[in-house]
Amino acid sequence: MIGLDTNILARYYIQDEADAEALVQHEAARKLMESGQPLMVCKTVLLELEWVMRGYYGFSPEEISAAFSHLLSLAHIHIEDRASVVQAFSHMAGGLDFADALHLAAYRECLEMASFDDRKFARRARRLNLSPRVFVPK
Repeated sequence: MIGLDTNILARYYIQDEADAEALVQHEAARKLMESGQPLMVCKTVLLELEWVMRGYYGFSPEEISAAFSHLLSLAHIHIEDRASVVQAFSHMAGGLDFADALHLAAYRECLEMASFDDRKFARRARRLNLSPRVFVPK
């Protein structure tokens, strides 16, 4: 099995046609991704990939979701803690930031999660009735 770094996935899903080196890397990433070889993606790579797509390239949540849905559909790709990743995508569709959604999904065996991020995270998680419950310590 081959573990993939963020830049492999970024070059596969983001085609930067203005950069000649990026085009060469895109083709190499495409060959590897479509080779059928067993490949692995860890959660931290997914977290970083989402940030690169959103923060650097300005992808919309729908575009990011489409890329991640494609990645999850590939049978030869092993995703670390797939259940948490799938749950995080579901929470992201409900309006949570992907990083917060992934953190919450990883704590699924906990009764509660503490965060000082009330406005963007805790309130949204409560409004969506997500588990575990997110609270702001006082």
